[in-house]
Amino acid sequence: MPHRPSPSSGRSGASRHLSGQPINYYRPTGQPEIRRLVDDGFQAFNAGRLSEACRVYSDKMLDPDNDVTIGLTMAGALTPAGLGGCVIELMERGLVDFVISTGANLYHDLHYALNFTLHRGSPFLDDVELHEDGVIRIYDVLFPADVLLETDAYVRDFLARSGLEGPVASASLHQALGEDLRDRHPGCESHSLVAAASAAGVPIYTSSPGDSSIGMNVAWQSLLGEGGGCVIDPSRDVNEVAAIILSGTRNGCVILGGGSPKNFYLQGQPTLWEIYGIPKGGNEYFIQITTDQVVWGGLSGATPSEAVSWGKVNPGMLPDAVVAYCDTTIAFPIFCEYAVGSEHGRRPRRGLVHRRDELVAELERQARARAEGGGDAE
Repeated sequence: MPHRPSPSSGRSGASRHLSGQPINYYRPTGQPEIRRLVDDGFQAFNAGRLSEACRVYSDKMLDPDNDVTIGLTMAGALTPAGLGGCVIELMERGLVDFVISTGANLYHDLHYALNFTLHRGSPFLDDVELHEDGVIRIYDVLFPADVLLETDAYVRDFLARSGLEGPVASASLHQALGEDLRDRHPGCESHSLVAAASAAGVPIYTSSPGDSSIGMNVAWQSLLGEGGGCVIDPSRDVNEVAAIILSGTRNGCVILGGGSPKNFYLQGQPTLWEIYGIPKGGNEYFIQITTDQVVWGGLSGATPSEAVSWGKVNPGMLPDAVVAYCDTTIAFPIFCEYAVGSEHGRRPRRGLVHRRDELVAELERQARARAEGGGDAE
């Protein structure tokens, strides 16, 4: 992956903090040694749960006979840690059909698309000193503050030339953003998940569109930009995600962390049965990698067994619901290596980003039939 230094990285104050190795996007290759480690070495406790998650995903969710529509949710600073490459590999191989992410993960992914460098560092630095020297810290990830400013400038320029106006789904914004990145930075789809998703036809949603620097720049456009610009419409996102889930023969999720993206995915089933009266039956597969605990009330949509009571998870499929209590930055690359090297390590892409209008139209048809007739809309 190419890199170019930020203007501030040459300053003596900043440069002394930025001597660590660049953080690159890691791309899994399906190493058989990793599969052997998971199958033979991860036998109990959370190693056992991660092994179980790997097998449920690779042997069941990816099996073409099961025809599973797979959503990936992302919370936590995953792209700054280099995990965007794992997501790119899964999208390119058709192993993930749509993504729901925090806006922050998508914003920090843009640094890679624009060839800025994030550095390995230490979590024990003096943050007052970093602030004075113009360096940003995300735990042990360091980069110059100018990376933010130049990324913001790119986003604002993109918004001005995008032609997006009025209410749009977040997937529409991210698709246009990815296409613009590929046009202006050819080849960046190999090291930007936003660009790669646009090439692979994978829609990316964000459940809290104002809660990131992308949303902040959209707000800038509405306040200071010329013309009305676009506004991200959460209702469109809710309906599109519900429509994607409705269209699936079976549905499954891979949840990284938790947070708002997790619940935004899982609420798709209640949207169907509770709001539109369409009984889909709940997700057939559920995998979560998290460090949170249910007893503190912050597991972001609960355990899979609790989710059964909400109609989020099919009660008959609980044996295929796995929670691995692990650090995602450790577990997810192993999970991806296992999947990429599996018998089902490649599937045809569904191209859902191009089918959204069609799928929402079918959702509306069934919802109206339920509302008008109260009977089966099939």
